[in-house]
Amino acid sequence: MEAAVTSHKPVEPAAPARTALPEPGAEAPRRDASSEAPGEAASPGAVAGGAPRGLWISSTYFAEGLPYAIAHKVAGEFFTAAGASLEIIGLTSLYGLPWNLKFLWSPLVDLHGSPRRWLVAVEIALVAIVLGLAAAADSGAIWLVAALFGAVAVAAATHDIAVDGFYLQALNKDAQAAFSGLRVGAYRLALLAGALLVAFAGWASFGAAFAVAAGGLALLAIAHAAGLPRPAATPGAGAAPGATGLRRYIEPFRVYLRQPQIASSLAFILCYRAGDALMFAMSSPLLKSLGLDTAARGNVGGVGTVASIAGSILGGVIIKRWGLARTIFPIALVQSLAILLYVALAWARPALPWVVALVTLEQLAAGVGTAVLAVFLMRRCVDGYKSSHFAIGSALMSVSATFAGSASGYLAASAGFTAFFAIAFAASIPGVVLSRLVPRD
Repeated sequence: MEAAVTSHKPVEPAAPARTALPEPGAEAPRRDASSEAPGEAASPGAVAGGAPRGLWISSTYFAEGLPYAIAHKVAGEFFTAAGASLEIIGLTSLYGLPWNLKFLWSPLVDLHGSPRRWLVAVEIALVAIVLGLAAAADSGAIWLVAALFGAVAVAAATHDIAVDGFYLQALNKDAQAAFSGLRVGAYRLALLAGALLVAFAGWASFGAAFAVAAGGLALLAIAHAAGLPRPAATPGAGAAPGATGLRRYIEPFRVYLRQPQIASSLAFILCYRAGDALMFAMSSPLLKSLGLDTAARGNVGGVGTVASIAGSILGGVIIKRWGLARTIFPIALVQSLAILLYVALAWARPALPWVVALVTLEQLAAGVGTAVLAVFLMRRCVDGYKSSHFAIGSALMSVSATFAGSASGYLAASAGFTAFFAIAFAASIPGVVLSRLVPRD
């Protein structure tokens, strides 16, 4: 029931300058949690110079997911509660445009400053913007609220680049895969927080809900400024020797596109969540048509998000045990088939217990599917360009969420919910087929 990963929406210390393209996924020599002295390397769950790995991974990905939830789930619920048309609600998917375009400014994180500094600075900016939403939400200034949602989206997409880059910078390849379930689970826990914000808004007001969100983001910013580890990295060290100006900027894109089987990889990334994107955009209007008010939709979304967290953790366990090569196709297939549960919801219009059960099952499958995509995107990141490359992959992933979602309201209004969700299932099939054609390393 959710779009990307993030969200969908990880960097690591840059490799020495070079001109030859390294093997995809190869690790650069570096000093981090996996390459400390023997005593330090054996210390489970810790990164030298900072908080335990599990703690900072959870907190940074929660901080990544909460603004995404505000710009997507809460924004859609806000306009649904305000009585907006299906077409307008569908157009809230355009808040995904910054995630589509973030690759344009992602090299800045690799070339200037550090992912850690960007992460903390953007979190502070998000606090200010969400406080603005809190002030405007109950004022009736709909266009100001719409603009502030857009500002949240731009800042949140930039924050994604920094968080993902920091993750890849601080962890080696094995640790990145091992913690994939945790990072996705923490991200989806933030989506649960977004659902709870909707429920709270139904009980109090949207202004009060945004004030609570701003307070939570402020606490996270303070904790990250004080407690994040400081992995050694040289910004931009992956650039070609002597590269300056425009050449230095485009180098990450050139390297990304030189990877083996890049055409099938790009097609897979674009198509993998297309069906989910259509389904997610109209999930709230469907639940409203089934008689659920704002608070009830928030509660049902919360239950579903708990299931998605469990699914993401399960997905991480499955990938760690059997590997990406053996799991990518069956998981893509299960994620696709789960969309049919929404066809059943729209057609049967069941009682609330069945609504909760079907939403929960779909979200469980979506969580597993997101974990697979996260690992696939990480494997496409080349040394020295981790922030840029993960931003490119996750931006492409979000394209389907934005454009399919923005058309969803018009399609649902003309076809009806049952036919609409059947179309969403059909849109998921190309991703399943492509999962057999992409690199498996």
